[in-house]
Amino acid sequence: MELLTLEHFAGCVNETFAAEYDGMAMEFVLVEARPLPSPHPGAARAPFSLLFRNAAPIVFPQKIYPLRHGRVGEVGIFLVPVAQERAGFLYQAVFN
Repeated sequence: MELLTLEHFAGCVNETFAAEYDGMAMEFVLVEARPLPSPHPGAARAPFSLLFRNAAPIVFPQKIYPLRHGRVGEVGIFLVPVAQERAGFLYQAVFN
């Protein structure tokens, strides 16, 4: 498996990633992809953060979700709910 980097996601901001939860199809929109400070220069990958929005009226638990996207493919990403907005809940994934 290829090591995921910020470059895999940077061009996908405002695009939809499909997922499933308990047999229910749902969508996460990538609203932010940003680099994080690197505590270990020269690491295999520079740390980064992804922020997704889901418009469902309920919050989904933190867990690994298999997300599918046309360019990125299918990847398991650990999402953590971090905030609620009018448009739905925000979920963060941190890669370090």
